[in-house]
Amino acid sequence: MENFIFSVNVTIPIFLIILLGYILRRFNFLTDEFVTVANRYVFVVALPVMLFTDISETDVREDMNLKFFLYCLIVTVVMFFMVWGIAKLTIKDKSMIGAFAQAGARGSAAVLGVAFVENICGSIGMTPLMIVAAVPFFNILSVIILVFNANNKEEKNYGKIKDACINIIKNPIIIGICLGLIASLVKLNLPVIGDRTLDYIARTATPIALIAIGAGFDTKEAIKKLKPALGASFIKLIGLPMIFLPIAYAIGFAESEMVAILIMLASPTTVSCYIMAKNMDNDEVLTSNVVVLTTLFSSVTLTLWIFVLRSLGCI
Repeated sequence: MENFIFSVNVTIPIFLIILLGYILRRFNFLTDEFVTVANRYVFVVALPVMLFTDISETDVREDMNLKFFLYCLIVTVVMFFMVWGIAKLTIKDKSMIGAFAQAGARGSAAVLGVAFVENICGSIGMTPLMIVAAVPFFNILSVIILVFNANNKEEKNYGKIKDACINIIKNPIIIGICLGLIASLVKLNLPVIGDRTLDYIARTATPIALIAIGAGFDTKEAIKKLKPALGASFIKLIGLPMIFLPIAYAIGFAESEMVAILIMLASPTTVSCYIMAKNMDNDEVLTSNVVVLTTLFSSVTLTLWIFVLRSLGCI
């Protein structure tokens, strides 16, 4: 019950902020122009800054555990391409493939990871290393998938490999990750003014993105895409943990490592999926559906996974 209450306390506020955005838009307090500008701001400014600060504050060299690092990295790559393959084989509407693949594979590891691990283990343990191994690839692979499945390839020439690679390199998310890794490796210490400024900007990413999801949520379109959203949600919360947690258990990772892996695999779809899908010409309606559904259901599924791991003596 304690784990369930904790999960609810983490996930329900996220859903309530989305609901706030939806209500404010229905009462015309927010406009479509606000949604467009807010999404653009988060994509170009707030989210890259958040990734930069998260990664730069992690000591890559100090926290290095090669076996754990390689597991997180390899599993991240495998599960992204696996979900992408499932999407290509099962979804008839090709405009949904990129959104389905990203939302079905990419969890809120950085946002929820530290809170969950600290609550369960008493310290953050190996979570920073998991974030360094997984989160950059979460974003890099998401950009690749969204670029090659953009809905207006002809207009932006996303179909050409050369142009796709250029768009990947120019992506603000990728730039933020690369700068964060460099800052971590050189142990960059920003002046207090700079550090606090970036921290303030980073903190705006999640709340503004959540409000934008709610304000841009189209109920009629969402109902039309409920079936693929449920499929992606099942993969994210149940399918991926069922496949990869037993492998981690067989390898014999320590308590904090197992919890970090659980968060990497089974956390709800991150809100930044919506921002990236919206700004990279993919299906933002399907993505917002998955964000809402996984946020609602994760309080139950994460609790069940924690119960399973505790029963097996892993945590």
